[in-house]
Amino acid sequence: MSQPNFDTATGLARLDMMVRIRAFETAARKAAIDDELVLGAIHLSIGQEAVAVGVLESCRTTDYMTSTHRGHGHTIAKGADPAAMMMELLGRAGGNCGGKGGSMHIADFSVGMLGANGVVSANITIAAGAAHGIKLLGGDQIAICFFGDGAANRGPFLEGLNWAGVFDLPILFVCEDNQYSASTKTSDMTSGPGAGERARALGLRTTVLDGNDVNAMAEQSREIIARIRETGTPEFIHAITYRVDGHTFFDPATYRPKGEAANMAATNCPVLRQCEILHVAGVSDAELVAITTRADAEMRDALARATAAPWPDDNTAFVDIQDIGSPAQEPF
Repeated sequence: MSQPNFDTATGLARLDMMVRIRAFETAARKAAIDDELVLGAIHLSIGQEAVAVGVLESCRTTDYMTSTHRGHGHTIAKGADPAAMMMELLGRAGGNCGGKGGSMHIADFSVGMLGANGVVSANITIAAGAAHGIKLLGGDQIAICFFGDGAANRGPFLEGLNWAGVFDLPILFVCEDNQYSASTKTSDMTSGPGAGERARALGLRTTVLDGNDVNAMAEQSREIIARIRETGTPEFIHAITYRVDGHTFFDPATYRPKGEAANMAATNCPVLRQCEILHVAGVSDAELVAITTRADAEMRDALARATAAPWPDDNTAFVDIQDIGSPAQEPF
């Protein structure tokens, strides 16, 4: 459907970023399943790209961000190099973390990406700490914290949101509600109306958005982020989206109703929805295909570079490792 005052160039840029994220994850899935190159599990965000792209469009490089075990899209949208990310997935020396972090622990401080996190909800308190640091230092940055709907049932959710509310911290919490907590329907294990209402109960201004509408995500996020910068107070976005793939790349997701994922991919895909809007706005099929072609080529090249990259030197094994000494008690 058409949208009034639609900026085609901006719409194309949003589509381009979503397609690049999807192409990266498609290449990563191939590397994991077909080529057996990926070290450790990867969690794909195919179907959720609009949340990352929409929220981070208005962020600055100097803003801080924390992510989840499903963080490829957030990391790319924040400005990280996909080739370095692919090297990290393959455990190679040129990876963002020297090949030591893998998919679930990618960090890139050069773009304000403080790290993905394999522990559900653990990044919430880390982001609150970063926001508190901003406030104490008098900076003009904000912190952005992505987490899933399952994280709302863990302790750091309450602790992080409460801390941000008590101390008026410049942070945007984004609940990326893909409706499943690993292999369980989130609604079956969550008391009450969900994450957004819990945030409201803690006093945070909360906005519920269609997480598969990249334009709505971007436009509303721009207003929210500007407000946080101006007021220095936390806000919360509850973005409703859907995870097309299983929990991990090898999860067949047989716990979902038959046909559910296929139907969502066909009827509520953020990439297809944006393509439809752009087509109505006059963008040709050839232009849309070209975006996908470029993205696929970019990520194939990233995978090829990662595959050819060397393994880390043995002498780097203990670099970046904190040594706090022996845990044994010293004798009196």
